[in-house]
Amino acid sequence: MPKPASIAMLVVGIILSIFGFALTTGGAAAGLLASGQGDEGYFTSRTERYTVASYALVSPQLDAIGEGTPERLPFDVGTLRLRATPDKPDGRLFIGVAPQADVDAYLKGVHHTELQEVKFQPFRPVYRDIPGSSTPAPPASQPLWAASASGPGRQELTWNISAGSWTVVVMNADASEGVSADLQAGFRSELIKPAATGLLLAGTLALVLGVPLLVAGAVGLGRHGGTSAPAVQQAPFVAGQQPAAAGTIGYPVRLGGYLDPTLTRWMWLVKWFLAIPHFFVLFFLWFAFVVTTFVAWFAILFTGRYPQSLFQFNVGVLRWTWRVAFYVYAVGGTDQYPPFTLAHANYPADLDIDYPARLSRGLVLVKSWFLLIPHLLIVGAITGTATWAWRTQDGAAGLVGDRGGGLSLLGLLVLVALVILLFTGRYPQALFAFIMGLNRWVYRVLAYGALMRDEYPPFRLDQGPDEPDVVRPPGPNQQDGYP
Repeated sequence: MPKPASIAMLVVGIILSIFGFALTTGGAAAGLLASGQGDEGYFTSRTERYTVASYALVSPQLDAIGEGTPERLPFDVGTLRLRATPDKPDGRLFIGVAPQADVDAYLKGVHHTELQEVKFQPFRPVYRDIPGSSTPAPPASQPLWAASASGPGRQELTWNISAGSWTVVVMNADASEGVSADLQAGFRSELIKPAATGLLLAGTLALVLGVPLLVAGAVGLGRHGGTSAPAVQQAPFVAGQQPAAAGTIGYPVRLGGYLDPTLTRWMWLVKWFLAIPHFFVLFFLWFAFVVTTFVAWFAILFTGRYPQSLFQFNVGVLRWTWRVAFYVYAVGGTDQYPPFTLAHANYPADLDIDYPARLSRGLVLVKSWFLLIPHLLIVGAITGTATWAWRTQDGAAGLVGDRGGGLSLLGLLVLVALVILLFTGRYPQALFAFIMGLNRWVYRVLAYGALMRDEYPPFRLDQGPDEPDVVRPPGPNQQDGYP
């Protein structure tokens, strides 16, 4: 199959598969919601207290919904239920739904409060205060409401949703200032189950079409990518020359990277921006990587072999990822822009994995999760975010919110090295060697978890630009893909 055809099939397959996955996920979620409806078939929000000092609390101003559609649709869109309970036992509340234009006219010149958004964990409503000096007439006496409820104790409003632009208003029944109520919203619709079924069917169809195209495209690109390079040690990178062989390697996942001696002090500050095209492509390639690994899982389980074309494609995705990581965030070791290719390239960072002749059918069931637990703990310590938190105070009301952020150990070490580069013009060699060792550990674990080898990753930090110069003894192990 020609390479352009493989690329086209891969792209179309990825788009259809992502689209199908999104539809099936949405359909499954809608189906679960429909099957879990309670409280008379309503999906309900939590009951929370809203308190404002003005005459009225109104919902956010919305753009027209269903503008240009008939007022009465040939199907039931859904029913909205609102419950409002005064904060005092003797309180009397009013709650109503009306066209937005009519509410604006009713509250013109009246001090009222618009609810802009609600933040949770912790609960925090965000308000916009609208000043005014007029006193509103009692809301229940107004003819503008499409649905309303008024009186002592808990008030409940139900409204069949219609096309248009609408606003919900909560007030004291006597139109006095200071509104405080516990509010709950609920929604139900007979369209949820049919919509869930439609999404599932459409998503399944997209997956049925997309996954085979994706796999066929990956197979084609894997064939064009050639076989893995021989397990050799690389000599230091020299621009314009291919690295030369200098020995054999002990572990079949080989990661190398050579520090650019002409690194500029400031280039790393903009590499994130320059690498955006790579991030975009890698997002889709990693989606394909997950799908092809899933397909390989079944192939290994039933045949004991990893399809070689899919293997080469996935090695290419890891190789591309490593080049971008070396350029930007995992090392920052070169200013040379990464090539857009899955194959080997004349670049200071490279990765290769020996193709295994056979793989264990039993190990495939446990190696990507259970057996990797010790390594995942270490990799989590290397790449996981160490988070710190702080508190902020918003607005005159003194509302407190929690915020956080952090860096991984690897990210922190790279940042330290690049800051030193910024001020001294040199990337610390010892720190570079240590960072390479961390990356090498991560990629070995990643390859093992992606079912690409059966050899358990070693618990060692092999530092430096090259793999350790270890000669594997000849013998029966050669059938496993080693030289």
